[in-house]
Amino acid sequence: MKFNPRLLGVVLATLFPLGAIAGDQIVVGSKIFTESYILGETAAQIIEGSSRVPVNRKLGLGSTGVLFESLKSGGIDVYPDYTGTLAETILKNPQLKSIDEIKAALSPLGLTISGPLGFNNTYALAVKEEFAEKYGLHSISDLRAIQSKITAAFSYEFMDRKDGYVGMIDRYRLTFDPQQVRRMEHSLVYQAIREDAVNVIEVYSTDANIKKFNLRVLTDDRDYFPRYQAVWVARSSFVRDHPAEWNSLLKYEGAINDAKMLSMNASADIDKSNFGSIASGFLGSQDLHVQSVSDQILQRTQEHLWLVGISLLFSILIGIPLGIVAARSHLVGQGILLFSALVQTIPALALLCFLIPLFGVGMKPALVALCLYSLLPVVLNTFTGIRTIDPKHIENAKAFGLSRMQVLVRIVLPLASPTILTGVKTATIVSIGTATLAALVGAGGYGALIISGLSLNNVSMILTGAVPAAVMALLAHLLFDAFTRVVIPRGLRKQR
Repeated sequence: MKFNPRLLGVVLATLFPLGAIAGDQIVVGSKIFTESYILGETAAQIIEGSSRVPVNRKLGLGSTGVLFESLKSGGIDVYPDYTGTLAETILKNPQLKSIDEIKAALSPLGLTISGPLGFNNTYALAVKEEFAEKYGLHSISDLRAIQSKITAAFSYEFMDRKDGYVGMIDRYRLTFDPQQVRRMEHSLVYQAIREDAVNVIEVYSTDANIKKFNLRVLTDDRDYFPRYQAVWVARSSFVRDHPAEWNSLLKYEGAINDAKMLSMNASADIDKSNFGSIASGFLGSQDLHVQSVSDQILQRTQEHLWLVGISLLFSILIGIPLGIVAARSHLVGQGILLFSALVQTIPALALLCFLIPLFGVGMKPALVALCLYSLLPVVLNTFTGIRTIDPKHIENAKAFGLSRMQVLVRIVLPLASPTILTGVKTATIVSIGTATLAALVGAGGYGALIISGLSLNNVSMILTGAVPAAVMALLAHLLFDAFTRVVIPRGLRKQR
């Protein structure tokens, strides 16, 4: 059997054509924290109220970098962000302060922004009130006197941003012990300080959890943190092609003050209201349809099955031929096995991010990533299954006059089938777990429920996604065992 070296590229190009468009729609994105979810849902409902074009929500896509790459690549059309973030993190120019300056800098990238929505959500440091009283803490500068006693928790993005942790400790001349500074997802820093695992955290100034956990926000007495005015960020082509929808968003400039945003955040974080209801209440919308838990699970199950099923299909179609080639050619085989192993060393989230510029957001990058991640067990088990076949079986088949293809189909693959099927089973179970990360690029699945739950620190919502994923993995295990007993002869099953 000759292997066509273009097989991988042809198959992926057939399944994931770069120019494929699923019809006219407006795609709204958001980051992975409460306020961004609320603003993203608000933008979606504003557009739906002024347009007949379907709105596709890609909420909770991850960090600033993921959202911005998605916007530039056309994966989303509009999302909420902040002037400070755009100037510091995206444009790498903290000197850009005004809306006009930022808009002018974004224009060459094919992007634009609205005016401010009305509130400033800047970074801040916070401590428990009792801790502040004990050590007389009122400003960030006060931390210098007790920095040897500090244990802190900051989000990944805050730790890596130029206007975040590194610049802050330099401006305030702080020397926190690196062993006492923890990185974690933003919503979890509140749990850490509530449990006294840390005593200093980074907050957003409109976080409802500041009041919920009785925290004192320390004054930024050296004016380190820039203003973070919320704005809509959009592609210029979206503004040009959908002027009515963009103008409907512009009507909400200045409409959300600090107190209103804090109240909406509190509805989500404290009252556990869903984002759709919060946005609907702010806009005065009527008859909002809110999905029941069972409907959400059903929808996410369908998405998860699609992600796992399609990616697994193509990992089999690609992986088994690659495993056959690897077993027949030592040099080429080592290259194939090395490539499959190297793919596994790339963190799943990093791989998804690498694929966004090529495939945008949604199902395409998720399916490509899952297919690549599933290759190693399929390729390796095919290779191992073939290599462990007793050579006398192949020699006997050739002696009976069977062609090379006939030997492969009638002798080699049936004898290797128990090992190959084990590899497919492993790939399936791994894919079910890994597919939960696909929600970070807007592909849905159980990960959408898990990520929303993490954002709200809502254990029930996390379990709503995690438990079905575990059940699906268990069912896959049982189904593969039953399938093995049906299709694999008893004598071959004993060789496993």
